[in-house]
Amino acid sequence: MERLYLSSPHMSGNEQKYIQEAFDLNWIAPLGNNVDGLEKELATYNNIGGATVVTSGTAAIHLALNLLGVGAGDSVLCSSLTFVASANPILYQDAQPVLIDSELDTWNMSPKALERALEDAKLNTKMPKAVIIVNLYGQSAKIDELVAICNRNDVPVIEDAAESLGSLYKGKKSGTFGNYGIYSFNGNKIITTSGGGALVSNDEDALQKARFLSTQARDQAVHYQHSELGYNYRMSNVVAGIGRGQLEVLNDRVQQRRAVFERYYEAFGSIKGIDFQPELKDTKSNRWLTALTINPAQTGITHHEIIAELGKYNIEARPVWKPMHLQPLYEKAHYYPHEEGNSVSDYLFEYGLCLPSGSNMSVEQQENVIRIIKNLLK
Repeated sequence: MERLYLSSPHMSGNEQKYIQEAFDLNWIAPLGNNVDGLEKELATYNNIGGATVVTSGTAAIHLALNLLGVGAGDSVLCSSLTFVASANPILYQDAQPVLIDSELDTWNMSPKALERALEDAKLNTKMPKAVIIVNLYGQSAKIDELVAICNRNDVPVIEDAAESLGSLYKGKKSGTFGNYGIYSFNGNKIITTSGGGALVSNDEDALQKARFLSTQARDQAVHYQHSELGYNYRMSNVVAGIGRGQLEVLNDRVQQRRAVFERYYEAFGSIKGIDFQPELKDTKSNRWLTALTINPAQTGITHHEIIAELGKYNIEARPVWKPMHLQPLYEKAHYYPHEEGNSVSDYLFEYGLCLPSGSNMSVEQQENVIRIIKNLLK
């Protein structure tokens, strides 16, 4: 059978127009009309001051940490239940990651755990330089509570919305609540530039500095002169053209992913032992991936058995992210569970499953996934 991926690219058909413009103008390098256009259109879509498009969401987080002055010996708090790219830029800056557990209402950062971490930081008279709040699988974290805690402690917020572009929190676009917001346009995201990302903010001076840093920090001079350490992070004009074509259909992709979720929910939502990632009141998830937990004591099967069975039919499914505090790379990092003796991230990793969720997956393909799982449940 043809491979059914967890989340594959879904082109609009209009990307080629913008790519051709880049070729016609001979703007192939990391400058040009598509880069400028994507930044303006992304800022307009998210109703935020501006955007800087770069080579990846990871690069955007790295730039945000740099702009906040994070350096050697500093600490940065970060969601533990996430992809490793959320945390790695902390190490790029020779800083120390402090990992924060999730809570069950959103599967995202626990306000209780964050509060304890900041109380300990105060006692140690060493406050973190930033908090990275991740919006997992498209669902916003408890933004109001988390940002309020950070504001009370004068700690800047980086909102990692790599997976939640197009989602809403109380009517406002995901990624626009912190000092900086992060988006990813990796090939598996809800829209893609094949590889890329963006840093967004209402601080235009900071975004201009990010553009400077992302083009090797070249000083204003006729010759090549560099007074600061820079990076080769600027997005190319060609892939920015792909992004412009993709952004045009983002709202459609959100509707399509949510329809995929609804079909799964209709099929499995009433089965005891199966629980889907919740959608917090007054939020709208883009449902980038449909994620759920499987309790084997109630269902008689494990999520690993589902993954293996789907694999026999060339269908990709995966566990939820392995939390950072369980990763060998971060085993020495301090970790704050949701409550003492209750690590929600561990529970979600032990039982969590992500099902194929692509917006270009046909109803027939999805019904096939559902049929295979139901046969296992019998």
